Amino acid sequence: MKFCSQCPPGGCLRPCSNADPEMQALPPKKVLLVGNPNVGKSALFSRLTGVHAVSSNYPGTTVGFTEGNLLIGGKRYRLIDVPGAYTIEPTNEAEEVARRILEEGADVVVITIDATALERNLNLALQVLELGQPSVVALNMVDEARHEGVHIDVAALERELGVPVIATVAVTGQGVSELITRLGDARAGETDAIEGPARWLRIGEIVKAVQMIEHRHHSLRDRIEDLSVHSGWGALLGVFVILGSFLAVRFLGEGLINYVLDPIFNGIFMPFFEWLGPILGGDGSFLFRTLIGMPIAGTIDPELSFGLLTTGLYVPLVMVLPYVVAFYAVLSFLEDVGYLPRFAVLFDALMHRIGLHGFAIVPNLLGLGCNVPGIMATRILDSRRERFIAATLISVAVPCAGLQAMIIGALGDLGGRYVLAVYGTLFASWVILGRILHKLLPGYSPELVIEIPPYRMPSLAGIGFKLWLRIKGFLIEAIPLVLVGVLIANLLSTSSIMHSVSGFLSPLFRGVLGLPPETAGPILLGFLRKDIAVGMLLPMGLDPGQMVVAVVTLAMTFPCIATFVVLWRELGLRDMLLSMGIMILAALTAGGILNALFSLA
Repeated sequence: MKFCSQCPPGGCLRPCSNADPEMQALPPKKVLLVGNPNVGKSALFSRLTGVHAVSSNYPGTTVGFTEGNLLIGGKRYRLIDVPGAYTIEPTNEAEEVARRILEEGADVVVITIDATALERNLNLALQVLELGQPSVVALNMVDEARHEGVHIDVAALERELGVPVIATVAVTGQGVSELITRLGDARAGETDAIEGPARWLRIGEIVKAVQMIEHRHHSLRDRIEDLSVHSGWGALLGVFVILGSFLAVRFLGEGLINYVLDPIFNGIFMPFFEWLGPILGGDGSFLFRTLIGMPIAGTIDPELSFGLLTTGLYVPLVMVLPYVVAFYAVLSFLEDVGYLPRFAVLFDALMHRIGLHGFAIVPNLLGLGCNVPGIMATRILDSRRERFIAATLISVAVPCAGLQAMIIGALGDLGGRYVLAVYGTLFASWVILGRILHKLLPGYSPELVIEIPPYRMPSLAGIGFKLWLRIKGFLIEAIPLVLVGVLIANLLSTSSIMHSVSGFLSPLFRGVLGLPPETAGPILLGFLRKDIAVGMLLPMGLDPGQMVVAVVTLAMTFPCIATFVVLWRELGLRDMLLSMGIMILAALTAGGILNALFSLA
C-alpha cells in the first residue's frame, strides 16, 4: 500500500493517486460524522476529506448534507457529515433526517462532542450509542475547554462510554491522525437504552466521574462575548460589523474585478473573440451576433453586446463572481468566529415584528450573496409560515451580489443619493411587507432558542473549504443560466416579441411607473438574470428618477430562474404563485410611490 507525501501515519486524508488500484476498486465503507450544531463537525470533515466533497439534499426533504471520500489503512471510506442535531428524538426536519441516516446504518459512527459543553453533548452521544452501531468519539475543542478551566479525563470517559475516545482540535488538526488510526477500533457501546430523566441521571454520573473544573478569572474574550450581545453596545458593534463587512466585500470584489479578472478578460479573451469574428462571418451574420454579440458604438462591449462568448462569460465570471467570492469569504469568517448567533440575538426583536425570529437574519444575509442559498437556508426556520415569509422577503427585497454590482454600476455615476434611494426603498419594503405578512398570515412567531458558541480563532482551511463549496455551486448554477438568458435576450432583441409585450404593458409602465414602454423588455428579462436586465436599461436614456424607479421595479420582481426553481421546491407550487403575486404587487406599489415622489421633486 502506497501513500502520498501528505499522508499521516495509518491513513490518507484524501483520494490518492499513489494508492493501490485494486484497493480503489473496493466498495467504500460508510462513516457517519454525528454531533450537535457548532461542535466543529465541518472543520473535522474538511480535515478528513480536503476539498473532495459534494453537497446534496436528503431524498424527499430540503435538508442538505455533505459527503466526501478518504483512504484509511488501505480501505476506502465514504464520509457523511450528518445534519447537526441535539437529539435523535426529532424536534425539527434536520433532526428527523439525522435519525433516518443513523437508522440506515454505517460501518463507523464518529460522534463529535464539544469538550466545553460535555453534559449537553452526552445526551445525543448516549442516544447514538444506544443504537448499537460501531462508534468512536471525537472529543473536540479540548484546547478551548482547557482555557475555560475544564479538564476531562479521556481514558475515564472511554471506560464510561465503552468506545474509543480521542481528544481533538479540528481547526489545528490535533488528534486527527489518532482518530483516523482508531477508526478501526470502533465498537458498539456498552450503554443500555435509557430514556428521559434516567438518561440525564446517567449523564450526571459520567460528568462527575470524568470532568474537573477549576476556577478561572473572566478573560478579555469573555468580556467581548458579553459586550456583543448587550442591547446597546452589541447593537453598535453589529452596525460596525455590517458596515465593515460591506466595505470588505466591496474592496475585495472591486479589487478582483479591476486588477485581476477584467484585465485578463479584456487582454486575453477579447482579442481572441475579435480574431474569431471574421471567421464567423462578420457582424452581419447570425453566428457572430449570437456568439460575439451586437456591436456597441462600432465595438464589442463584453458587458452589453449580449454574445454567448462575451457577455455570457463576462457577467458571471468578471462582474458577479468577485462579489460572490468576497461575500462568502466574509460570511464564512463571521460563521467560524462565532459572531452570527450573536447577530441573530441582536436582531430578534426586529425580526419578531415581521413574523420571524432572530436567526432568520442569517438566510437574509445569505441572500445578499445569492438568493438561492438564502432561500434554501430558510429551512432552518421552524414553521412553514416563517419559511414563506422569509423566502418571500428575500426574493422581493434582498438584492443578490450580482444585482448589487449592477445597481452600483448603473447608478453610481449619477450620484450616491440615487444608490441610497434604491437601497432605502428595498429596506423599507422588506420591513413594511414583512409587517403586513405577519399581520395577515395565521400563526405565530416562536421564540428564539439558539446556542451561542464562544468566540473562536477561525481555521483558514475550514473557511477555504466552505468557500470552495459555495463558489463551485454558484458556478455550476450561474453560468448555464446566464448563457440561456443572453441567448434569449439576443433572440428577443431581433424579433417583434418584446415590441408587442411593451405595447401591451405601455399603459401600466407610463401611468404607474412613469417609464417608457421599452423598459418592459429588460424588466421582464429579469426573470432570466437580473444583472443582465439592469445592464439593458443603461442605453435607454432614462433620467435619474426613471432609472431609480426602473431598477427598484426590476429588483423587486421576477427573480432569476434558479430562484423560481428553489422557491417552487421549498414552498410548493401554490405558495410560490402566492409569493409571486405578492412580489408583483409590492414592486408596482414601490415603483409607483417613487415615481410620484420624483414627479413632485
